[in-house]
Amino acid sequence: MRGVVLGGTASGVGKTVATLAVLRALEIAGYDPQPAKAGPDFIDPSHHEPLAGKPSRSLDPWLSGDEGVRRNYYRGDGDVCVVEGMMGLYDGSVASTATVAEVLDLPVVLVVDASAGMQSVGATALGFREYAAEAGYDVDVVGVLAQRAHGGRHADGIRDALPDGLAYLGRIPPTENLDIPDRHLGLHMGDEAPVDPDAVDAAAEHVDAEQIVELAREPPQPEPVESKPESGKRVAVASDAAFCFEYPVTRERIRERAEVVPFSPVAGDDLPECDGVYLPGGYPELHAEALAESPALDSLSEQAADGLPVLGECGGLMALAESLTTTDGETYEMAGVLPADVTMRERYQALDHVELRARDDALTASAGETLRGHEFHYSEATVASDARFAFDVERGTGITDEHDGLTEYQTLGTYAHVHADSGAFDAFIENL
Repeated sequence: MRGVVLGGTASGVGKTVATLAVLRALEIAGYDPQPAKAGPDFIDPSHHEPLAGKPSRSLDPWLSGDEGVRRNYYRGDGDVCVVEGMMGLYDGSVASTATVAEVLDLPVVLVVDASAGMQSVGATALGFREYAAEAGYDVDVVGVLAQRAHGGRHADGIRDALPDGLAYLGRIPPTENLDIPDRHLGLHMGDEAPVDPDAVDAAAEHVDAEQIVELAREPPQPEPVESKPESGKRVAVASDAAFCFEYPVTRERIRERAEVVPFSPVAGDDLPECDGVYLPGGYPELHAEALAESPALDSLSEQAADGLPVLGECGGLMALAESLTTTDGETYEMAGVLPADVTMRERYQALDHVELRARDDALTASAGETLRGHEFHYSEATVASDARFAFDVERGTGITDEHDGLTEYQTLGTYAHVHADSGAFDAFIENL
């Protein structure tokens, strides 16, 4: 499967909308596009999936290693993969869009905000192309997609300003219907604020799909890995608007080894019969009242105390705590499994790639093992004085005092999200 990377000049340049337009343009041209996302983001992929009709693959070398990135790429299914970058092309202390492009040997199409420039778009693109060598990247910037660009003289001026070796691949017109609202943690999820399909179709008309396909390349094949045995276990996975931050490969990895039983605490589902529970991250703070009334949290409280293994990541940690206080000052009782009270803040409390080292044998790692993950949250947890932690934080913030992985009974709650390639979910299954 050939692919291209859409790298931005900066955050907020309109990469998600550009990605949707390219995906649609490829589909109109008769191709079967596969979306993907560089970095640890859960939100942008939620906009890709409804349009493409398939999960968007998450590609992050820090979370899954170079071989893991290639494996996740090839888990996709289509003719042409469109990888949406994160932040600016070269931004990121341990993983960047440029790193993903290098690992996959994919060409980069630069998304440039052209709303107030023509010749400067060419200068910007040339600078991004030449900077690769200066910064030690083996990255090939091959063309430009002009975001918020008008047609006529504006588009012609941008095309004429591009130096040799940089193709003009079209434009995304400045249309209000293409805007995606945002909030803390980023854009609204795709099922909450889908982009107007007619507006995407209109934007796609200005994208040169055939030239993008000509520029696309096929990444190296990954090394094969030995599959793990099935466990015969049942894992209940929370899936709703409060627990919606889950990498596709995580569900796939759990399903390869166990039966996945989805349930919705927000909708009032009780906890299904299971051998273990996974609570992904998401937005429990937006659904705190429904969670407080959910029978699933009462069942979690009872069954966790009886030794049922429960893994909660970020939003899952919040739901497993004693209480959750929202930004409007309302406090809601949560499951009460973990000795912590969580409070939402106006400003983010952590945003980084993280590395954790297990202090002793834990639900997702053996003593001394490290897990790489990502943290991004606006909440903080006040923990009991006798709280026990599973991990020392070697990189990142964690819950408190350079510790993460609040643990009680066989329950583990972390602020870190980890990828299936870390081995954490295999360990989780094996500990059921």
